[in-house]
Amino acid sequence: MRFSGPAVIPRFMGRFLVPAAFAALFAAPLWFMVVGSLRPAGLPPPRTIEVLPPEPTVAAYARLPELIPLFRYLANSALVVAVAVPLTVIVASLTGFGLRLLTPVARRRAVLGLLAVLLVPVTAVWATRFELFRLAGVVDTYVPLLAPALLAGSPFLVLLYAWSFGGVPDTQLGAARLEGAGWLTIWRRVALPQVRPATLAVGVLAFTLHWSNLIDPLLYLQSGDRYTYPLGLQFLRLLNPTDWPLLMAACVVATAPCVVVFLLAQRILLNDDPLAALRSGGRR
Repeated sequence: MRFSGPAVIPRFMGRFLVPAAFAALFAAPLWFMVVGSLRPAGLPPPRTIEVLPPEPTVAAYARLPELIPLFRYLANSALVVAVAVPLTVIVASLTGFGLRLLTPVARRRAVLGLLAVLLVPVTAVWATRFELFRLAGVVDTYVPLLAPALLAGSPFLVLLYAWSFGGVPDTQLGAARLEGAGWLTIWRRVALPQVRPATLAVGVLAFTLHWSNLIDPLLYLQSGDRYTYPLGLQFLRLLNPTDWPLLMAACVVATAPCVVVFLLAQRILLNDDPLAALRSGGRR
């Protein structure tokens, strides 16, 4: 390996040091949360940077199922995301592909409309949405939690797909139409495979959005056996607000699925075959 003098240093910093610094910046809160969950019960948060607690223990994790129905809450959240995430991806991709097919003038108007909707605060529609769901008789069910998926979750996800579909050449769309393919077939077989990074990004964002959703379960769910994990986490905080290791353990359980989904999506994206990472167990 040959070095070309001072030019190697900026290249090394750009490829390794800067990404490592950003990774450490984002990983520090996660590590602080994990370390806090390993502290003995009743200990306050550390006043200084702590790599590991003096006497690490997993007692806080063992106490979680004793205070809240942990596995029921996790199963309820998993059920919601298992339905909501595919719905979000399908609706957002279809809507984004529809924007791609519009004329430039109509597309600009549609994008401006989506941006206007994106600027509307969520709190402004809480009362209206609750009244609509109450009149429909679906309060205390998972329908209000899944309804946002039928609207693509957020206009931002639609815009992300619309921007990605903009890279699909018109010649490919025109050739598929000449072959007799319908627009749904073109969306599924021609356009969607070319925007796989956008699909992974939308899937991860939709998973995080629905998994961490607290307001909708708080507004619409009344039966304890239907509560999702974020709502159970809030109840745990109210039940025992001074037990720092217990709260950190609950936060680790809430964060771990999002981290796993992100790492899996990144691995699939970096792999040439999207299923190879799953078949090889994460090995190249």
